[in-house]
Amino acid sequence: MRAIVYAIIFFSFFDLFTQLPIITPLAGSVGATPFLTGLAVGMYSLSNMIGNVASGFLTDKKGPFRLLMAGLLLTGGSLLLYHLAANAYILLIVRFIHGCTAGLIMPAAFTFIANTSENNKKGKHAAISGAFIGVAAITGPAFSGILASRTSEVTVFTVTAACMFLLGALAFIFLRTAHLSPKSSVRQTERPVRELFKTPSVVKAFSGAFFLMFSQGVLAYMLPLKVAELGSDTKTSGMLLSTFGIIAVLIFILPTNRLFDRIKPIRLLVFGMSLMGVSLLLISMGGSLSILYLFMALYGTGFAFLFPSINTLLIESTTDQNRGKAYGYFYAFFSIGVVAGSSITGMLQLTANGGFVFTGCLLLIIAILLLIVKGSIELRKNA
Repeated sequence: MRAIVYAIIFFSFFDLFTQLPIITPLAGSVGATPFLTGLAVGMYSLSNMIGNVASGFLTDKKGPFRLLMAGLLLTGGSLLLYHLAANAYILLIVRFIHGCTAGLIMPAAFTFIANTSENNKKGKHAAISGAFIGVAAITGPAFSGILASRTSEVTVFTVTAACMFLLGALAFIFLRTAHLSPKSSVRQTERPVRELFKTPSVVKAFSGAFFLMFSQGVLAYMLPLKVAELGSDTKTSGMLLSTFGIIAVLIFILPTNRLFDRIKPIRLLVFGMSLMGVSLLLISMGGSLSILYLFMALYGTGFAFLFPSINTLLIESTTDQNRGKAYGYFYAFFSIGVVAGSSITGMLQLTANGGFVFTGCLLLIIAILLLIVKGSIELRKNA
């Protein structure tokens, strides 16, 4: 049963990562200007945030199963709409619909995993989920790049749509017996959304999600520039990104994933964010491609400790009645982080090295602040 949800998580992120190499050429093929091309790229993230937040509220009201079914079937349908994108403006509409529908899936999927996980294995299950995301990050761009070069960009979306429809059928067959609908008492115990933002652990999880993806946005923007400075091409950038993904996946699936249930998540969060910050500073100083592989492996290690820790923090700080909303905002912060990372460093007109230094220092500052807050909370408890 849980394997189906892991497959849904994989293909949801696979859908995201397959878009990266093909949206720009697809926009160009329908006559989009540079401005409209940039808008088409960003439109998905914008509408995805709307879908995430809506999914969170609906998951708590209707249960994760219904949202998973709706998300899979609607996303499959929205992917087929790319066949109708005859010009840039229709493409923008399709991108908006695609982002909204795809945003319904992740909060429901992670709520399903959290609500069906044993208390002493929540960190491990979060790590396994991270492994599927890592594999999607490695395989998605390569798959779409190869298939689009041999056929067309629209074919990639059609294949992904078929996968979504198939997952929808499997989910209907195997997950409806675990139909996790909210009980009637839920409506009596509902609390305002602002209560989530008053819970320190939830705010830390949201902060971790935002800055994790902020660094990803900077990495996607600045790494190709850094590689170009060293005299190499985009193929090398892809291999470097794959290195970080492979290291993260190994930590997620090897016995190291037991650490996520043995060590407090806030400690893993601070450790992972600090490691990512240090690795970005080292990347800025890297003078050869070979040393960049080592630094990207270090970044992947930090990522591997950060992602499960923020998931575990969120799970431990929420209940079955408000976990859907929490995951809705959690993945909205994911989307905001990606956009903020690339756009802020772009607005500041930073060089590749400058972007890595800025982001590395930012992550270290946030990690220190989280450590200080953790220490002050512990002092208050002991007082």
